[in-house]
Amino acid sequence: MYTGIQHLHSFLTYLVILGLALSIIAALVGHFSGKPFTDRDRKLALTGLIPAHLQWMVGLLLYFFSPMGFSSLSGQAMSNSLLRLYTVEHPVMMILAVVLITIGFARAKRLDDSKKQFLNIWVFYLIGLVFILSRIPWAAWP
Repeated sequence: MYTGIQHLHSFLTYLVILGLALSIIAALVGHFSGKPFTDRDRKLALTGLIPAHLQWMVGLLLYFFSPMGFSSLSGQAMSNSLLRLYTVEHPVMMILAVVLITIGFARAKRLDDSKKQFLNIWVFYLIGLVFILSRIPWAAWP
């Protein structure tokens, strides 16, 4: 079961990066072209939000089932850089990324000005994507 969750988590990362990239590009185009924020744009923003939330849920499961997750959280983990990445840095940065992505989407939904809606999506999604890319364990990622 653990291996299946780990593979799913790795696969979903591709969807998250792709979804966020599409959402950011669409929001940038919308922001700088001055077009109105439509339902289509909201759905494009969801292509970044939904995979990020799904990935977070799978990651949460993995965190509690993994031998390098919650069970290894101790003072020893702080002295080992790889263990610290898996037990503290990766989970914290991913939670922050998902929170930022969610805030960007929620703010864009509530605003009336199209330019500000697009701005909220591309800024918050871009920061979230940078957080995600900064803490992916590249050495172990297939």
